[in-house]
Amino acid sequence: MVSLTAPNSALSSQANLQKHKLSLSTGRNQPSRRDSSTPKAESGSASINPSKAKQGLDALADKLTTLFPVWVTLGAVLGVTQPATFDFLTPDLFTYCLGFLMLSMGLTLTVDDFKECLKQPVPILVGYLAQYIVKPVLGWAIARALNLSPALATGLILVSCCPGGQASNVATFIAHGDVALSVLMTTASTLGAIIMTPTLTRVLAGTLVPVDAWGLAVSTFQVVLVPTLLGVTLNTAFTRTVKKFRSILPLLGVVLTTLLCAAPVAQVASLLRERGGSLLLPVAILHAAAFTMGYWLCKGLNFNEKTARTVSIETGMQSAALGFALARKHFADPLVAVPSAVSVVFMALGGSGLAVFWRGKPTTD
Repeated sequence: MVSLTAPNSALSSQANLQKHKLSLSTGRNQPSRRDSSTPKAESGSASINPSKAKQGLDALADKLTTLFPVWVTLGAVLGVTQPATFDFLTPDLFTYCLGFLMLSMGLTLTVDDFKECLKQPVPILVGYLAQYIVKPVLGWAIARALNLSPALATGLILVSCCPGGQASNVATFIAHGDVALSVLMTTASTLGAIIMTPTLTRVLAGTLVPVDAWGLAVSTFQVVLVPTLLGVTLNTAFTRTVKKFRSILPLLGVVLTTLLCAAPVAQVASLLRERGGSLLLPVAILHAAAFTMGYWLCKGLNFNEKTARTVSIETGMQSAALGFALARKHFADPLVAVPSAVSVVFMALGGSGLAVFWRGKPTTD
């Protein structure tokens, strides 16, 4: 009995050992159900990727930005037909929005951008001269040729002497232009506005109505330069934080520009309905001539296509909202603000429309 049981026990132990080895080898090749569920959990968590979500938001912001002409058109139409819609945008709030627009532009700049002005001075100088010689002279000549009233002539000259606006940077991006050059040109004209805007307005319009050059300079300093430099400072001190939302700044610029276009139109809606033809013509001629001369001036100097597009947009898209704010604050006659109110629409529509046209014609530069 004992002799028979021992061998059977040994055989049983050996069989159990074989089964154990087999189960170990099988376990290495075929993971358990619990293990096989792990990759699915990981793939599920990967589908909610914050970076992919941010890319999707950036793409949406870019698409909304390229609809710039649509938003401006809707804002202008709403301003004329339903002016009460923009009653919430008081003069003080309008100024704050304008300052915030300049702040958002400053957030895209660094100290190195100012240094770049010294490295490529020729295109910037050409744009600067177009902004502060070609455009003001055009405004003065159109006012004289069309025999505008002193108030309207002053308003047209004032808006002609304003610096480039941030909307030009957005339009340049859409048009496949040189965005860096556009930002530098806007920066240069913005810095120069402290002196050039009040001085040129005084020289060209001083014989028409009294011009408070010092008041214009102080307002330009407060609304333009201070917010821009604050933005540069914040971008330098908190670069990583600013970088996280920098991609939405163009869309923010479009939103603010649309509001700053619609609100002035709403405030002069009755005048536009009564005397629309006589007010639209001089502003339309001013912007059409500015866009055209800015482009062909660069072509005559053998600049490349990207530079020509950039200078054209920068020359034609000045900060008309600044002109409106200055006119409302420093001139008693409300008609002085009308050219700026009309200009904000023509500036945005002309520049954004030109940008979308050029977007379909990529350059080889």
